[in-house]
Amino acid sequence: MQKDTTLDARGLMCPMPIVNLAKKVKEMKSGQVLELLADDVGAKEDVPAWCSRTGNALIGTEEEGKLLKFYVKLK
Repeated sequence: MQKDTTLDARGLMCPMPIVNLAKKVKEMKSGQVLELLADDVGAKEDVPAWCSRTGNALIGTEEEGKLLKFYVKLK
């Protein structure tokens, strides 16, 4: 998946992956793609919910064992 930047939130528990995601997108431009790496199972629900609330698009997810990868395209 094409990405502009990666945010590594592995080892962080809810709500910190979302808190860090919200901070990171403020540094980015509209249309860019952020890859979020997480290993907190709560992120499976939290990231799509955050995208829905903020209007950003979740354009892909991948699971590699316990590693979760989310691809968010900024509005």
